[in-house]
Amino acid sequence: MTVLSLRGISKTFGAVAALTDIELDVAAGQVVAIVGDNGAGKSTLVKILSGVHPPDGGTITFEGRQVEIPTPAAAHKLGIATVFQDLALCENLNVIQNLFLGQEIRPLRLNDVAMETRSWELLRQLSAKIPSVRVPVAALSGGQRQTVAIARSLLGDPKIIILDEPTAALGVAQTAEVLNLVERLRENGLGVIMISHNMADVKAVADTVAVLRLGRNNGLFDVDSVSTEDIVAAITGATDNVVSRRAQKGQRS
Repeated sequence: MTVLSLRGISKTFGAVAALTDIELDVAAGQVVAIVGDNGAGKSTLVKILSGVHPPDGGTITFEGRQVEIPTPAAAHKLGIATVFQDLALCENLNVIQNLFLGQEIRPLRLNDVAMETRSWELLRQLSAKIPSVRVPVAALSGGQRQTVAIARSLLGDPKIIILDEPTAALGVAQTAEVLNLVERLRENGLGVIMISHNMADVKAVADTVAVLRLGRNNGLFDVDSVSTEDIVAAITGATDNVVSRRAQKGQRS
């Protein structure tokens, strides 16, 4: 079932057309990777969906009804959670404090037991490998921090999760850990939008790849039936590039 549909989404900043007539569909239990070069409009699209920028034109349909997302709070209430690239974690606070920062469980005073219980529930949903929820985030690895940020986004019981470059600056083992988290989100029936530059990550976990080029749709591909070369060609707008030439050379030999 399609949870989120964008039709004709456009956004300009002064004379610059950041997005023009963007279309996108995300279903429950589906991972859609959005790829594109720098300046393709990926960040602008994320900000529109997370309520940072209103679109200048087009429609957003969520669970069958047309909606507007004027603020981040509206996106959160609707069921769209975003994990930005900088993660927005407080390194001096522990895992529980980061998960519940600003939305603490407190009928009269802070309910530490309830928050710790809920923290472990969220982390178990993701099959997360975090030794203790009482350690400061500063002591965690990059993959574990990404885990905490994703777990925090699950607090509001969202239907769609947007991950902005979730594996940027991570090592091989930590990247594998984060890609496992994406698989868990899909298994739990969430729609996932993953912004990425890494074609290996895209091929590993995405079901569909949407290519943006210069603020426009430039291809929608099924991951099982598309090559990396085809995706790169759509991103660059040219079929003659180093990746495609190397592939051709390999075929000839």
